[in-house]
Amino acid sequence: MSVKDVVAKRFKEICEERNIKINELANISGVTPSTAYSMMDDNRRDISITTIKKFCDGLEITLGEFFSTPEFDSLEQEIK
Repeated sequence: MSVKDVVAKRFKEICEERNIKINELANISGVTPSTAYSMMDDNRRDISITTIKKFCDGLEITLGEFFSTPEFDSLEQEIK
């Protein structure tokens, strides 16, 4: 699984836990819905750390809380 896949999966999980839709995540985070949906699209999922931070702010979690999962810890190195 790529970093982009894990980021999208993590946001989907948090949204499901809190019973909010991706569109709502965009609204509470101050980003456009197209940005949120783009992040979830398998073909267009480049996402900046600034956007991740905005989503975390909207969800009222820290970046540390967001990235502190076994999925992120087990990612392979990008440099080969």
